[in-house]
Amino acid sequence: MASSAVERATQQTKRVLIVSPNDAFRAKAADQFSSEYCLVDEAMGGAAALAQVEEFSYGTVVLDRRLIDLQAEEVAILLQRREPTMQVVFVDSENKSGDDDLPPMDAAVPLDAHAASKVLLRADGSASARNVAVAADPAAEALPGMFSSHRAMRQVFRMARLVAQRDTTVLITGETGTGKELVANAIHQLSGRRNGAFVVVNCAAIPEELLESELFGHTRGAFTGAIQSRLGRIHASHGGTLFLDEVGDLPLSMQAKLLRFLQHGEVQRLGSPDIFRVDVRVVAATNADLREHVAKKEFRRDLYYRLAVFPIQLPSLAMRREDIVPLADYFIERLCGSAGIPRKSLTPGAAALLRRHSWPGNVRELEHVIERAFILAESQADLTADLFQQSLEESSL
Repeated sequence: MASSAVERATQQTKRVLIVSPNDAFRAKAADQFSSEYCLVDEAMGGAAALAQVEEFSYGTVVLDRRLIDLQAEEVAILLQRREPTMQVVFVDSENKSGDDDLPPMDAAVPLDAHAASKVLLRADGSASARNVAVAADPAAEALPGMFSSHRAMRQVFRMARLVAQRDTTVLITGETGTGKELVANAIHQLSGRRNGAFVVVNCAAIPEELLESELFGHTRGAFTGAIQSRLGRIHASHGGTLFLDEVGDLPLSMQAKLLRFLQHGEVQRLGSPDIFRVDVRVVAATNADLREHVAKKEFRRDLYYRLAVFPIQLPSLAMRREDIVPLADYFIERLCGSAGIPRKSLTPGAAALLRRHSWPGNVRELEHVIERAFILAESQADLTADLFQQSLEESSL
């Protein structure tokens, strides 16, 4: 990449985003773009790039054609829809003319709606025009069982729909109670694996000494108490999706075994020499900061990058306060329907109280608080503020 190309791009912007899975390329490109007049950020993939442009305004995005999570063309479409004046340039990070030179940049051609549809359609043509419109629209349709008017959640919906049709590994992060399993299940239901199993493994709930058997299975007599052979959760997910909840709690010994499975798609039961190939899509979730765990050597760096191919970050309920009352109304309506009674409503005072609460337990806490108030209300037509007071005081302790 000639220095004049860098100079032209730098002159047009004070902030540049370099998007590539190639560490060496990102470092060299960032070094050439950096100056006192130009801020440079980096992203390893398309998902990370889309998250970056939600937070910062970029004049230029240098986009590697060799992304590992999304097609570069569809990322360009979404970037330009987000910021029409943004200059998106394509580059092939492997096309080097010399050790000290970066590959040439090709200016991206703005794509019209028809071209965007052609790019976003799957190769087998199975995606509908409606799904294409949703994937390309920043105000994406809500996922099954979820809704929100908040921009960060609409981004979650869009990203989940975009990745659902692929077998890309997804890492969902967010506080406890934000709906990570709902997003994982929605990705499964929207994928070509929807007729396969959706198998959930809570890595924090299974004792360490049983975890390998739960994931990989065992043969009869493999250990004390193994009175019969059984398949592990990974094998049971064949043809479907394996959801690894609280993956940050995996012990280091299991992290190595999980990494091998992700690399080779093979499982070996405890006590057996036989190796089985399985076809499993992995979605992982955690409320922990895995990058911090990696820095502390509590989580393998190579496993982190295997899991975080396509990261999705869920906002806390406190960040999306406009959703609190609509969610409460939804839970009330669902409870009334299950009980077969007329619709109850929140009083204005109760709605104001819910809006002011900090919601450390997020949506799950809100659901439980609504259910408790619903029970206490008995035959009352309205849910008043006093029905919520004790629950909210206890959660704030």
